[in-house]
Amino acid sequence: MDQPSHALLEFVNVRKAFASTVTEDSAVDVAVDGVSCGIAAGSFVALVGASGSGKSTLLKTVNRLGDPDSGQVLLAGDNVQDAAPAMLRRRIGYVFQGVGLFPHMNVADNIGIGPRLSGTRASDGRIAELLELVELDGSYAGRMPHELSGGQRQRIGVARALAGNPQLLLMDEPFGALDPLTRDGLGKRVRALHGQLNLTTMMVTHDMAEALLLADRILVMEKGRIVADETPRSLLKGAGGPIAQAMVAVPREQAAALAQMAQLDGPA
Repeated sequence: MDQPSHALLEFVNVRKAFASTVTEDSAVDVAVDGVSCGIAAGSFVALVGASGSGKSTLLKTVNRLGDPDSGQVLLAGDNVQDAAPAMLRRRIGYVFQGVGLFPHMNVADNIGIGPRLSGTRASDGRIAELLELVELDGSYAGRMPHELSGGQRQRIGVARALAGNPQLLLMDEPFGALDPLTRDGLGKRVRALHGQLNLTTMMVTHDMAEALLLADRILVMEKGRIVADETPRSLLKGAGGPIAQAMVAVPREQAAALAQMAQLDGPA
């Protein structure tokens, strides 16, 4: 797939390694191995791969939760390593599995934590607006995290990520702990918000079906490298190579098995 000519986010030969936990002391495990690619403004990109492929490590180099050992990550042309992490993260929304709501704060305070750290306060109207964006009514503002379901907590996490009007939304396995119905509904809502708010979104997932349904570009990672860079349509038509096609085969085979079950004779 061609690289975007005007990228909001660029990875330039990014490499990240960790000390090996299974070999001699001097050995390292390379998590990200010289990745270079650009992410166009307004795109929804999914990073897909097996556990240990490097997808979450690559994502975390963007908001400096893990700096690369070499290479550059550029946001709107600026090297993210030149920015103070706290200031950088105010330009980037971040949603992750488990949400991480502060248990002693109500929903309104959790949503408004980013603006407050920036020296401003999210008004009651702004909190209500953010709740509406994630399809929760204003009565949730005063609730505590323990009073919410898992899906509601994850919606609050999305609202919190959007509170600072970010240029970029990063999501790391955001729906992984949710039941299938909640996961499907929240995924569709995030995709709608992506278009409604003109976001640039980068999402890590191990679920190829989720990537195919939500993203407009899919990067498949294996052993720290991008091994396929395709649109959902091209992947479904057989592009991307054997690793990508092995991942596409899983939801395809599941769909075929369900269709076969539905055609079997016998009582419903």
